[in-house]
Amino acid sequence: MSNNNEHLAHILKQIEGILDRGASSEWSTYDFEKLSDAIYDRTQVRLSVTTLKRIFGRLKYDSAPTLATLNTLAQFAGFNDWQHFKQNTVKPVEQEKMVVEAMPASQRKSKRFMLGLAGILVLVAVVFVVFLSAGRRTKLYDPAQFDFSANKIMTEGVPNSVIFHYTARQKPDSLFIVQTWDITRKTLVPADKHEHSAIYYYPGYFKAKLIADGQIVKTHELWITTGGWLCLLEEQPVPVYFKKEQCLQNGIVEVTDSMLSAHQQVSQTPKLRFFNQQDLGELMNDNFTFETMVKNNFDDGANACHKTQVLIQCKNDIIIIPLAAQSCVGDLSLYFCGWQAESKTADLSAFGCDLTQWTSLRVETVNKTATIYVNNKKASTFTFPNKPTGIVGVQYRFNGAAAVKETRFTAGGKLYELK
Repeated sequence: MSNNNEHLAHILKQIEGILDRGASSEWSTYDFEKLSDAIYDRTQVRLSVTTLKRIFGRLKYDSAPTLATLNTLAQFAGFNDWQHFKQNTVKPVEQEKMVVEAMPASQRKSKRFMLGLAGILVLVAVVFVVFLSAGRRTKLYDPAQFDFSANKIMTEGVPNSVIFHYTARQKPDSLFIVQTWDITRKTLVPADKHEHSAIYYYPGYFKAKLIADGQIVKTHELWITTGGWLCLLEEQPVPVYFKKEQCLQNGIVEVTDSMLSAHQQVSQTPKLRFFNQQDLGELMNDNFTFETMVKNNFDDGANACHKTQVLIQCKNDIIIIPLAAQSCVGDLSLYFCGWQAESKTADLSAFGCDLTQWTSLRVETVNKTATIYVNNKKASTFTFPNKPTGIVGVQYRFNGAAAVKETRFTAGGKLYELK
């Protein structure tokens, strides 16, 4: 078990580096959601946020991870499975130590001397390599020597192909394009070429990056809009899209049980998303009012908590508001432009409600002080720390059949109704 714990600590450190969102001890629930998505994209296995928090020691859990979970972690880190990871991370010095301990006493002294000498040589080599690596890392590229832009094939809507155009007048050892926030989705591109194509299956406001030998030399803002409401099922490798006329009727955005049952490949508890990404002019996240009504009456046994997330998407930030059945408020996380609260350290019981009925949500911000109301009752108030930025749309996350209506923003006496 001790050996397994050492290997687990090792692979978690690797995963922390792959996700590139800082120390896992400082991760919010939002970061764990991103890790869950990244693992699913790479392995087609979904590890829940709760499971990941337990593995990373953020939630108390006395049992060891299952072999299936360990296999998934290993595959995300680039190995075939957990056994393959362990076989490729056994330390030669530990193997040598076991050999020495099995030797007769008369041979140990000589062998230990040789081990000590070998250890010194290894240490010198490591210092030398680190010195050289540090020297390489201090090399800075002039961003003016690089060009980076992108063109959407379609003006709006998904899927949408994007052609990235780049030029590297300085030739780095490695040149990557990162299409979204997710550093794991970086693509190695030839430094002597000039185009790279990709398909975006989800809408959003992305800041793509051109990275030369680990240095971000250029960024490009890319906005994939929806042209109104978009309803989809989160499936891999490609989402299932519903036609707008299917899910928008009489001002209500809805995907019903019968619409879900038409897709045989959908999992038992389908992950349903609604998007509305559009140009909202000068609407900013420091002074606005947002109103919406939501319902999620799907219950297959696994969806007893009716967990729902309402996201207000900003150009360089995000707002994530949780809702759930009253009995499930012990595992919620609220994120609002750098301000966050989790049930383990805060009272989020006011975000509990009966989502089988229409539930109203209202958000008001005045000079960065936000107040959230659920069914017209104040649920939370706080001042968020991040710089103000523009609002570009909304996203809703449900499990199973759900509906949304009466969604609007107001600011400065102007109405922005999402249709």
